[in-house]
Amino acid sequence: MAKSYKSIYSALAANLLIAVTKFVAGGFSGSPSMISEGVHSLVDTINQILILYGIRQSHKPADATHPFGYGKEIYFWSFIVSILIFSLGGGISVYQGITHIIHADPPGDPTWNYVVLVLSMIFEGSSLWIAIKEFNKVRGNDTWWNAIVKSKDPSSFLVLFEDSAAVIGLAIVLVFMLIGHATGLEYMDGVASVLVGLLLIFVSAILARESRSLLMGEGIAPETKEKIKALAESDPAVTKVCNILSTYQSPEEVVLMLMIAFEPDLDTEDITDAISRLRNRIKENYRLVQFVIIQPNAID
Repeated sequence: MAKSYKSIYSALAANLLIAVTKFVAGGFSGSPSMISEGVHSLVDTINQILILYGIRQSHKPADATHPFGYGKEIYFWSFIVSILIFSLGGGISVYQGITHIIHADPPGDPTWNYVVLVLSMIFEGSSLWIAIKEFNKVRGNDTWWNAIVKSKDPSSFLVLFEDSAAVIGLAIVLVFMLIGHATGLEYMDGVASVLVGLLLIFVSAILARESRSLLMGEGIAPETKEKIKALAESDPAVTKVCNILSTYQSPEEVVLMLMIAFEPDLDTEDITDAISRLRNRIKENYRLVQFVIIQPNAID
């Protein structure tokens, strides 16, 4: 999981600095969309801290209460991050935007807002570029969406989604601020805040969906399951693989259970040797499979 550290730390540094400048600029100009952007950056900062905490917790060694380790900690904290984006980021932005539309106040001097927005787009864009490069290492030749769906490491695509939403949100605020300044329509700032909030809610829904799937016990891909089945059935002691069950304990750990029908003329010692042989072959060919449980089974 070290591959994700670079993008997470760069996003953390960028969001912390940008959040402070957005709040200062929003306070001086009285812009609700700028305050919403400040909340957005603050939430993103908290999210990166939580993801780093989840990564650290997921590396804790197995113990008596958690015999398969703490790998699912990263999935839990990723789900919490998606909820924070929805409630703190999206919810507050929409509420503040609607309030400003209903009770629009004349904006103050927007000069600092423009300065902060342009600088923020540069910093967030740099962070997004790093996140894209890091994710491309994992993506390979897959399409972006397929890579996200297949990925079992939420820390890799969480930063990508957050930075993408940040850049798009900044562009929305900049465009609507220019429109409002040029036309004198005071509610444009509020409209921008609502749109940023809806964007964050959309992003949080995608992240929550992916994190929930992993947290609930997502298994290996069907094509991988077929390959493992073929590998097991190539052993002379195996008659048939009756079933394969699996779950990701972490992005780097899979628990695999095979129910296998062995040749009927084998004795206990032969079956024990076959189980040991199969376990070693599977681990050699699939490095993510850390735990292999093989249960002898009768053919139905």
